[in-house]
Amino acid sequence: MQRKTIIRAVLALAAATLAPLTAQAQATKLTLGHGAAPGNPRHEAAVLFAERVKAKTGGRIEVQVAHSAQLGDDAAMITALRSGTLDISANSQGAMANVVPEYAALGLPFLFADVQKAWALLDGPVGEELSKRTAAKGMVVLGQWDNGIRHVTNGKRAVKAPADLKGLKIRTPPDTMTVDIMQALGADTQQIKFAELYVALQQGVVDGQENPLANIASAKLYEVQKYLTLTGHKYEANPFVMSKRSWDKLSPADQKVFTEAAAEATQTQRKLSREADEKLVADLKSRGVQIDTVDRKAFVEATKPVYAKWTSGPVGDFVKQVLQQAQ
Repeated sequence: MQRKTIIRAVLALAAATLAPLTAQAQATKLTLGHGAAPGNPRHEAAVLFAERVKAKTGGRIEVQVAHSAQLGDDAAMITALRSGTLDISANSQGAMANVVPEYAALGLPFLFADVQKAWALLDGPVGEELSKRTAAKGMVVLGQWDNGIRHVTNGKRAVKAPADLKGLKIRTPPDTMTVDIMQALGADTQQIKFAELYVALQQGVVDGQENPLANIASAKLYEVQKYLTLTGHKYEANPFVMSKRSWDKLSPADQKVFTEAAAEATQTQRKLSREADEKLVADLKSRGVQIDTVDRKAFVEATKPVYAKWTSGPVGDFVKQVLQQAQ
C-alpha cells in the first residue's frame, strides 16, 4: 500500500512538472508584420500589442513582431493577410487603398487641420464603413493607427512654393492619391519601396520623398536629405488589421482579448505618433536639416484638381461622405 502511494505521488509530481512544458509546446504563435523601423510608434505599439495578448492569455498565444518589412512591403503583407499566410499587420493607408479604394479618401490634400480631427473621423461612421469594406476583402480591422501628416524632403533646394517642386523627382508609395497630389504640385513622381528609399536617395535615383516626420526620423532619411518642407499635404492612417482566416480560428474569448489589446495599442500608438511630431522638428533641425514652411493657400489652390478627380471617380460617393464628416 505504501509503495502504491509513493508511485502515485511520483506520477503526480511528474505530471505537474510536465504540464507547463506541454502548455508551452501547444502555445499558438501568430506573426505581426509591418514596415517601420524599431523606435517608430508603429513598432512600439506592435510590441505592446504582442505583450498584452501574451499576458491576457497566460502565454497561450504569442504574437511575434517582424519589423522593417522583413516579410515584404505593405502590399505583399496585405496579399499574405488575405490568403491567411500572415496573421496581423500594421499596414499603410496607401497599400490598403489598392484593395479597399475608399481608404484613399482619408488622404485628400489638406483635409485635416490636425490629427485629432482625423482620429475623430476614423472612430465614427466613416471608420465603421471602412471596417465593413475591409472585412469584405478578408481582413478584420483591429484599430486605425496613425501615420501622421506627411511632409516633403529633398536634397536639391528649399521648397517654399509649388513652383519649387517643379522638376524634382519625388518618391511616393504606390498610392494613387499621393501621386495625384505630388503631380498637381508639379513634381515628377516615382514609386520605390520604402525599405529601398534610403539608398535611392543616397544614390540620386530620386531627389526627394514625402513622409511623416516619424518615418523620416526612424529611417534616418535626414542623413541623405538636406531640405525639409512642412507641407502637411495629406493625412495618413495605419490600418491595424488581422487576417479573417486567423481571426476566425480564435475563440470568442480570445477575440475579445485581441480587441482589448488592440484598443490599448491604438491609443498608445496615436499618443506616441503625436508626441513624435511635436519634438521631431527641433530634432531634425539639430541634425543639420533646413526646415521651411509654406504658403498653405498656394498649395491648397494647386491641389484643387485632386478633389475634382476623386469626387467624380469610382468612390466619389464615399469621398463626399468623408468630406461632409470632416467638415
